[in-house]
Amino acid sequence: MPLLQSWRWYGPNDPVTLQDVKQAGATGIVSALHHIPHGEIWPLEEIQERKRIIEEAGLTWAVVESVPVHEAIKTRTGNYEHYLENYRQSLRNLASAGLKTICYNFMPVLDWTRTNLGLELWNGAKALYFDWADLAVFDLYILKREGAEQDYTEAVVQQAKDRFKSYSQEKLEELSEIIRMGVPMEGYISLEHLTESIGIYKEIGHAGLRENLAYFLESIMDVCEENGLKMTIHPDDPPYPILGLPRIASNKEDLEYIINRVDRVPNGICFCTGSLGAGGHNNPVEILKSVGHRVYFAHLRNVKKDENGNFYESDHLAGDVDMYGVMKKLVAINRDRQEPIPFRPDHGHQMLDDLHKVTNPGYSAIGRLRGLAELRGLEMGIEKSIYSTN
Repeated sequence: MPLLQSWRWYGPNDPVTLQDVKQAGATGIVSALHHIPHGEIWPLEEIQERKRIIEEAGLTWAVVESVPVHEAIKTRTGNYEHYLENYRQSLRNLASAGLKTICYNFMPVLDWTRTNLGLELWNGAKALYFDWADLAVFDLYILKREGAEQDYTEAVVQQAKDRFKSYSQEKLEELSEIIRMGVPMEGYISLEHLTESIGIYKEIGHAGLRENLAYFLESIMDVCEENGLKMTIHPDDPPYPILGLPRIASNKEDLEYIINRVDRVPNGICFCTGSLGAGGHNNPVEILKSVGHRVYFAHLRNVKKDENGNFYESDHLAGDVDMYGVMKKLVAINRDRQEPIPFRPDHGHQMLDDLHKVTNPGYSAIGRLRGLAELRGLEMGIEKSIYSTN
């Protein structure tokens, strides 16, 4: 039984169509109702409508990514019990529509962080990029976070100082906009709001955020078990503290803690090789060996890091992540499953005709098509060489 090849699709407004997805060779769709405000119940009729659109195109809605966790739940403040009940009802509605694998994250404020959405590579393709010095420019000179200098090396602080002097106002505004794009789709976040949110999480801290995640999971596990749902937490992206925000899903210890703290079958992991691989402290293959029994969904992409910890998203088989080792272990885990593990080619370079199109960052068609083709071939090669009876 092969892995389930899937593809993230943002819905009818996605510039990549379902017809494009079929031509890429994926059969499973990873989608969400992004237009529903965070914290509100996902209506059953809207879930069914999205499912209908996908199935009429000859595809299957395989994974829901993501059902956002409201900030009140993450901080356990305000009317968080109301939002927990809404979340449980959304899960019930998804289950009644036959959707059983759910992805979510528990990252505070920012779902992902990059400093450049179009790093030009040697071949003219463009990739997403994270640079510590540019993050420091934002943190020290745009956000002006109190005590921020302590979170960077002296070399990075000096680099940031030099860059700030050389950057135009337009460049600074662009950098600020790119970083704030990591805020989930609830609209524009002001610097004042971001500063306020950082202050809230500073008080919560690492231990407090862990407790809040455990509380969230314990509050939904009964519903998950009753409806046969699998929850998959996405690792932090990138997998280390930024802007003073705590991180609780950044390494092997974190993921082991999450599945052991609430040790129930529906409490699982979305195994993202790019997010974990961006940290020099992580070995994705070893992490997968440790937590693979709870991996219900996989994001497969690669990253290339430099000596300073900056990284760009590389070709799927050409970065620092041992993708062969990851796929070999994932294939072995999948062979023991009754249903195939869905994976998707996570992100992709903007290349060829897509260089002339407006695309969602990391989600242009051709780069992901290349990634899926490479991953598909890698999986087949492993299956044929290790498990073939011929």
